[in-house]
Amino acid sequence: MLDETLLDAPEALAGADTHGLLRGAAASGARVRTALRHAIEAGLTDLRPEGRPRAILVAGTGPAVSCVADLLGAFGNGAVPVTLLRPTGPLASPGALRWTLPGWAGPLDLLLLATPDGTEAGLTGLVEQAYRRGCTVVSVGPDEAPLTEATVQARGLAVPLAAAPGQRYEGPDPRDAYEQPRQAPLAAPGVLWALLTPLLALADRLGLAAAEPAGLHALADRLDRVAERCGPAAATYNNPAKTLATEFSGALPLLWSEGAIAAAAARHCATTLTALAGRPALAAELPEAMTSHGALLDGTLTGDDTDDFFRDRVEEPESLHTRIVLLREGAPTADSAAVAARDLAYGHGTPISELEPTENSSPLETAAELLATLDFAAVYLSLAVGERP
Repeated sequence: MLDETLLDAPEALAGADTHGLLRGAAASGARVRTALRHAIEAGLTDLRPEGRPRAILVAGTGPAVSCVADLLGAFGNGAVPVTLLRPTGPLASPGALRWTLPGWAGPLDLLLLATPDGTEAGLTGLVEQAYRRGCTVVSVGPDEAPLTEATVQARGLAVPLAAAPGQRYEGPDPRDAYEQPRQAPLAAPGVLWALLTPLLALADRLGLAAAEPAGLHALADRLDRVAERCGPAAATYNNPAKTLATEFSGALPLLWSEGAIAAAAARHCATTLTALAGRPALAAELPEAMTSHGALLDGTLTGDDTDDFFRDRVEEPESLHTRIVLLREGAPTADSAAVAARDLAYGHGTPISELEPTENSSPLETAAELLATLDFAAVYLSLAVGERP
């Protein structure tokens, strides 16, 4: 059950936020600037590549890695295929995860590694595979982590991860785990931007995306503005993230997107809602979403669809209902799928939310506004329903 009174009580929100999720979301712009500085100091912006890679392979741990791959593909407009390498092994034991290069990978291909941990033996093994195959390797991870050392030994480029405010990499600690402070979950806001920013700078050097330093600073500025508009001090009636959090409560969000960047934001939001708030959500791209999710607009998702007039409703939990969330990269045109989706929602009596960036936003700014607003919404929902470990 969502505690709406908590949303408009900044001090209570701060007390409930034991993982510092709101602080992490607010500091996303700062992490972009720090990540760009790390990339410049590592020599990434001075690269003079000879042509484009044949393919880009992305591997790493944490929910943000899938979004990194999605956004690199979206900003590249299909100029070079981007493939996310998925691990095998038990997710509950990250040390046992293993990644394998596809059989065709070779000297013409680029391997990108992104992780907020850096101790994964499987990623270190992947670097060794890439070295034997002749692949170029670039990694973003904590400085002095085993992955960073492996990347350097393989003659790759290692960019230090921009840590969250007040944090730094300490390496494996042999002390009792109960003596360590609580760590923010891997789905915490800010991790995505720390991993993505150096790789965007690399994509700019390769001619795959328009992500020059000025554009990345504009992205950071947009994240700062979203943090002001969606921060704890902004009241719910004027705060799009708090509004979305209340609308997500008791709902199964159907995140329908139009455009590659909006699709990446929808998939990332679905993952974050589940990882942070423990709430299900489904993402699909328009116009196919209207067919694949259309059956969810009819019938009952939970509970008994028979209505017993004399039943006790006082202690009865609220039944789960669907809510369509339209994510767009700009205002819809008259013949866009978003307009048809809106008509479909109204026809079924399904509640609908809509989110689009400020007019005349660049692709980088569009991604920043959509993702940051949705991240804040997921954090507010997780805090208002009881933060998950």
